Order: sequence, then C-alpha cells, then structure tokens
Amino acid sequence: MTSPRPPRQSAPWSVRRSVGVLAGVAAAAAAVLYLADGLAAAGAGLALIAVTGLAAARYAAGGGAQDGGYRKTVRLLGTRAPALGEWQRIVERSLTDDGDVYFATTLRPQLQRLFAARLAERRGVELRRSPQRARGLVGPELWPWIDPAVPPPGPVIPEAVLRALLDRLETL
Repeated sequence: MTSPRPPRQSAPWSVRRSVGVLAGVAAAAAAVLYLADGLAAAGAGLALIAVTGLAAARYAAGGGAQDGGYRKTVRLLGTRAPALGEWQRIVERSLTDDGDVYFATTLRPQLQRLFAARLAERRGVELRRSPQRARGLVGPELWPWIDPAVPPPGPVIPEAVLRALLDRLETL
C-alpha cells in the first residue's frame, strides 16, 4: 500500500502573475511621467522600461550562457565551442613539431571542454568536481592528456593518442 501524496504546493508568485504586476507598475509609471512632464517623458520612460524588461527577461531565461560570471555558476562549460572549420586548423597546428604551445593553450582546453560536456550530458559526471569518476570513465591511459589538475604527459600530443581520445569521446 502506498502512502497518499502530500498536496501539491504552488509557488506564491507565478510567472504570469509577476509579469502582470510588473506590466501594471510600468503602465502606472508611464502615466505618472505623462502627467508630470508630458508625452516626451512618457515615451522615454516606456523605452527605458522596455529595455530594462527585455534585459531582465534575457537574464532570467538564462540567455547569457557565456555571461562572464555575473550569474551563479550553473553552466558546466566555460567557453564556447570553436566552429567546425577551426577544428582542422587546431588539430593540424597541434600535431606539428612546434605545436607544443598550441596544444597546451588551444587543443587541450578544447578537448577538456568536450569531455566535460560529454561526461556531464551522458553520465552526470563533472570533470573538475569528480575527477576520479571521470578518470574511470575516460580510462587511465587517456586521462593524463585531459586531466585539468596536472600538466599533460608530453608537450605535443601524439596522433595515435588524439585518435584514441576522440574515439573514447564518441563512445562515452
């Protein structure tokens, strides 16, 4: 026998009610501006209210996934993904003999980002917060190449290791 469910509690303010109250306050503010200073002041006030409302709506909806850290950190990814056209150049430059700096500054962070996204999306594991679980999923032979806590095992990533990393990324 199952226990009865507790009654569902609704939030004290729904989005619809909040928007209605804010629209009423905006209309009242525009009316006060119109009565105090005329049509020009009311128009400027409405424009300011509209811009502020749109900015607040974008912020509340999470439109700033890459917002520079102004919001509480709820996103797992810190950078935007490079376009697909950039990947060929990134890999080519990293595999050259003088690609050590490029590997350390560009390819490795992008690989870490891809693994962080895949682990979070498919396995519910955060790369930086649960490194032991991530290591187990990635594999001990490949983990040193993407481990964010330590430098990579070599200055340049061998092509075979890069292929293995990408194959593992696909299987996760």
